[in-house]
Amino acid sequence: MIRHWLRFNAVGAAGVAVQLGMLRLLHEFLHLPCLPATALAVETAVLHNYWWHWKWTWSDRSSPASSLLRFQCTTGLVSIAGNLMAMKLILQLFDVPVLTANALSICLLYAFNFLVSDRYVFRLR
Repeated sequence: MIRHWLRFNAVGAAGVAVQLGMLRLLHEFLHLPCLPATALAVETAVLHNYWWHWKWTWSDRSSPASSLLRFQCTTGLVSIAGNLMAMKLILQLFDVPVLTANALSICLLYAFNFLVSDRYVFRLR
C-alpha cells in the first residue's frame, strides 16, 4: 500500500501540473469562463492520471479496460463536481487568483481520490 500511495502522489503531482497548466491556458489565454475552463482542465488531468495509475501506480493489479469507466464514474465525477463547487466557493469567499483557488480545490479532494482508486477502481481481484 505504501508503494501505491507514493506512486499515487507522484502521478498526482504531475496531474496537478497538467490541470493548472490547462486551466491557465483555457482561462487566461483562451479566455474561457472560469468554471467551464476548470471542468475541462480537471477532465484533462483525470485522463492523464488514469493512464499513469493504470500503467504504473497499480500496474501490479490486473485491471481491465473497464476500469476507465469506474475511474470516470468515481474520481472523474467527484473531481469535476468537487472542483467546480470548491472553486465557486473559494472564489466567492476569498480574494485569490483562479489558479490558487484550483490548487486548494485539488487538496480538498486528495484523500477521496486515493481511497476510491485503491479500493474500487484498481482493486485486487
